[in-house]
Amino acid sequence: MERNKKCWCGSGKKYKYCHLTIEEKIESHRRKGEIVPSRQMLKTEEQIKKIKESAALNNAVLDEISSKIAVGMNTGEIDRIVYDFTTKRGGIPATLNYEGFPKSVCTSINNEVCHGIPDDSVILQEGDIINVDVSTILNGYFSDASRMFMIGNASERAKKLVRVTEECVKLGLEAAKPWGHLGDIAHAINTHARKNGYSVVEEIGGHGVGLEFHEEPFVSYVTEKGSEMLLVPGMMFTIEPMINEGSPEFYTDEENGWTIYTIDGGLSAQIEYMVLVKEDGIEVISK
Repeated sequence: MERNKKCWCGSGKKYKYCHLTIEEKIESHRRKGEIVPSRQMLKTEEQIKKIKESAALNNAVLDEISSKIAVGMNTGEIDRIVYDFTTKRGGIPATLNYEGFPKSVCTSINNEVCHGIPDDSVILQEGDIINVDVSTILNGYFSDASRMFMIGNASERAKKLVRVTEECVKLGLEAAKPWGHLGDIAHAINTHARKNGYSVVEEIGGHGVGLEFHEEPFVSYVTEKGSEMLLVPGMMFTIEPMINEGSPEFYTDEENGWTIYTIDGGLSAQIEYMVLVKEDGIEVISK
């Protein structure tokens, strides 16, 4: 666009003082044959502000769960806490009725990789590990994050898996740099998981988020360093690898059509951060 016109992002600044330099740099990478984000994938200052408000509520929901989750609690109770806490503060649980998903949160236990459906009949037992995945809509803006919880005294086997999953996410975060690539994140995560004898689920990954629940890009955790999409300031996406004890293969529950299990019955763990690419680094928005 014309240099002296107001920038497309709505900042009120002239294009030459706002997105011109970034878009020239994107174009130089595109000419090298690299995958680059579309303009629509770059969040504006106003959008980032609103998304951060949604993320603050999402974090508060996870904090509430953290303070209450315990042996003997049923996962239906977790769902009610999420719904009540979110709606009382003006938000909407993003998973509720999303493509038919029946609950306000995903609760995935032990060998459930993701999309576990809360139910009053599912009681948390001593030694369980559970991923609680919370997603929030606030004033039309989306946020998403998940945490792992060890219920009571978990086995050494379970503790190691959760610890390594935490390390994978942190290493992925360290590898994420503006003008780097999504593959840099994947390489750091996959290398550390494999070094510890684990595998990374290949077909399910992270995603863009903010204006919609799931946006481009798809974020793989098994691709090579230097590959995949260029990381450009304004991009927002999740880092959420699913780390399996054994095989990375899985199957979907035929009855509910949602819950995904490890093919070999091994444990699975997942931790999800929602991040923003900035000119000077990466900011964690929700975790």
